[in-house]
Amino acid sequence: MIEITMRKGFLMLAASLLLATSCKQKVQVVEKIQVVDSEGKPVDVASATEINNTFVDIALPGPQGQTVRVRDYVGQNKLVLIDFWASWCGPCMREMPNVVKAYELYHAKGLEIVGVSLDNDKARWLAAIEQTDQKWPQMSDLKGWDCQGAQFYNIQSIPANVLVNEHGIIIARDLRGEDLINTIAQQLQ
Repeated sequence: MIEITMRKGFLMLAASLLLATSCKQKVQVVEKIQVVDSEGKPVDVASATEINNTFVDIALPGPQGQTVRVRDYVGQNKLVLIDFWASWCGPCMREMPNVVKAYELYHAKGLEIVGVSLDNDKARWLAAIEQTDQKWPQMSDLKGWDCQGAQFYNIQSIPANVLVNEHGIIIARDLRGEDLINTIAQQLQ
């Protein structure tokens, strides 16, 4: 009986830790967007957006309704961090100080960040941008987990990110905390 109680306690602790470290997609997207390459051939986003592949462009509305495109920043900067987040995601909001720190330390040295929000409430999205002092370009189609950009990168949980070099090659994914800071520092040496 003690072993069963301990096992239950361990499983509950493990589940709590998992929930505390990322916001997972709870509902499967029924209708996936089909991504195609420049020749119109379907692209398997799960493998196409892995490390060492060329980034997939995202073009979504920005806070003022303007179109924001990732491609406008790749090649213009040494590194671009595509940061997937949402105002309703506790782990995202806890990770945001690290993303802000990376921006403050390395923006002048060639880092740009493009935020892709999985919000569906524009007022909350805009308030979170201001509250967390995100000074970089932002985009969202306000469709939550159905966000086109998240589908392009096969995002299943947030916070998530993709680091792209100046040649458009994905060099890292899902960096957090000191690992985010150290990887960017290493790449900008």
